[in-house]
Amino acid sequence: MRKWKVLGRVYLCALLGFLYLPIAILIAFSFNESKSRAVFTGFTFKWYVNLFHDEMVLKSLLVSLIIAFAASILATLLGTMASIGISSMKKRTRSAIMTVSYIPVINPEIITGVSLMLLFVVGNDGMSKILSTILDKEVAVQGFGMVTLLLAHITFCVPYVVFNVSPKLRQMDIRIYEAALDLGCNPRQAFFKVILPELMPAIFSSFLICLTYSIDDFIISYFTSGTVQTLPITIYSMTKKRVSPEINALSAIMFVVILGIILLSNTADSAKERRLERIMREEERKAGMA
Repeated sequence: MRKWKVLGRVYLCALLGFLYLPIAILIAFSFNESKSRAVFTGFTFKWYVNLFHDEMVLKSLLVSLIIAFAASILATLLGTMASIGISSMKKRTRSAIMTVSYIPVINPEIITGVSLMLLFVVGNDGMSKILSTILDKEVAVQGFGMVTLLLAHITFCVPYVVFNVSPKLRQMDIRIYEAALDLGCNPRQAFFKVILPELMPAIFSSFLICLTYSIDDFIISYFTSGTVQTLPITIYSMTKKRVSPEINALSAIMFVVILGIILLSNTADSAKERRLERIMREEERKAGMA
């Protein structure tokens, strides 16, 4: 038995090393004084300084953040409303809708990217024809850009919200909502005071998932961005010339920011659980004294 425990620990260490050792090396070499990718010659912050003076990188970062936050907020709203609508359907209809919702998740990203690109091309052509007919003159609708990029990100983010919020809805006791109605709440008040607080942990985690996926996305953005460049596309264009230490610095910053968001989220959830446990223990103590 002890032998298997030792093997399990060795396997765990090897797995964690395989996952995180490359990231540790990347972060270490982001402080390398030279451009060497094999020899660490000295410690410096100059690549971080150069990074924050690179207008192309800063512009791409701003585009990625705008798209990520806008897509995450809209996808979270749409996905939450869709989850509530799906939960009220009959079992057979609900199963069919959930099955269809899996397609964007398991579908290869390159297929999603190409299909969205074709959709936007056809949509732009169709809109140009409609406007030309209405205005009786030739009108060309602007091509790909921030709008198409935002729509594409919302498209692949919504299913993740549905898959996070729907299980929480199924776990809820419908009698809580009915009790709120019996106590004088109208349906809207019961939703905002009872249903929504119960769903908030799932909604917030869905928002974080959408945020990280949107910032990280390359393939779908590549096919739907046009002349607009997100951060992953900019990094890709930089690697075609030469892997600069600035890329290491940028990757290190992105990793630390995402790790910080995850740690803050987990800390908030843990604090909430401890607070609930403390309240329950206090109620049990008062009940015992009574």
